[in-house]
Amino acid sequence: MKRESLPLRGRRPRPESALIDNDGLYNPDCEADGTFKARQCNNTETCWCVNSAGVRRTDKGDKASKTCSELVRTHWVVVEMKRTDTSDADNVVEAAIRKLIKTRYNVPDKLIDRIEVDGPYIFVDLKQNSTQKQSNDVDIADVAYYMEKDIKGDSIIQLSNPFGITVNGKNFVVQEPLIMFMDEKPHEISMKRLTAGVIAVIVVVVVAIIAGIVVLVLTRRKRGKYEKAEMKEMNEVQRELNS
Repeated sequence: MKRESLPLRGRRPRPESALIDNDGLYNPDCEADGTFKARQCNNTETCWCVNSAGVRRTDKGDKASKTCSELVRTHWVVVEMKRTDTSDADNVVEAAIRKLIKTRYNVPDKLIDRIEVDGPYIFVDLKQNSTQKQSNDVDIADVAYYMEKDIKGDSIIQLSNPFGITVNGKNFVVQEPLIMFMDEKPHEISMKRLTAGVIAVIVVVVVAIIAGIVVLVLTRRKRGKYEKAEMKEMNEVQRELNS
């Protein structure tokens, strides 16, 4: 299983059906041909369904009741990355990345839907439906995985030429990869269960709001007391002047 991805960022909207691998590492169950089994349990009593990239696409459930009827194929992958140097022309950067994907990962042009350069961000769209996938073809989910590892400096592919992008004769640095997976069928992950991290953020926000309200109330009370004291002193002074 791939490492946990970074939070979504960038200008381009996230596809509505996108999945991001936020579950971290697990020990996958695979078929004899090396593909993921549709149901994964990580040697526990809790199971979930995955897509052909091994990314969870359903809520987790009890092992006795959780069923996964099929391994749903990932047909569209978006690789987002960030460049450190924005001085090079977008079309030159696009051409260099296209060349890298074709030569290092053996991806044919037909699977590279588009490469978009938007300021510091670069987006690579790879698409491959079930009818396009031949037995000897690369899988776009594997390409995204290897590319993410390469960008993070943790390459799995052992080639004579290490990972690198050359633009205008100089090394072109990319970082902060984010992989988004879109399946041929809509995912079944609901929002009914908040993660511990989200709950913690909500608690902090609520506590901050309550603290702010308390401070405001105390401040107003003190101000009211001061105003009453000042009014009393002014009345006493006025009485002394009138006497």
